[in-house]
Amino acid sequence: MLQVTVAYSPAPREVFEQVVSLSEGATARDAVIASSLGASFPQLDWQTLVPGVWGRAVEWDQVLADLDRVELCRLLTVDPKVARRERFRQQGARGTGLFARRRKGGKAGY
Repeated sequence: MLQVTVAYSPAPREVFEQVVSLSEGATARDAVIASSLGASFPQLDWQTLVPGVWGRAVEWDQVLADLDRVELCRLLTVDPKVARRERFRQQGARGTGLFARRRKGGKAGY
């Protein structure tokens, strides 16, 4: 028997985590079906989510090992590069942080 953890985060700072027992050769799909995820979140279509094992994306037919952690990943709502640019723009361009101090005669940003 395998002990596998199924994890899903429906919203920030909210986590569903459950340990399930599965037979040898079980897949990521089997782990989610064996958990109570469907009963806890009936409106969730979990098959559209991206499965991962320990943070690495896998296919639904990925065979699991003992003590694996199957994570269901939500799609990104904002591109991380865009979010970083927005945060940088809000905190001020070159007057704060790394660019606050400038070497005499140096270029901006050095």
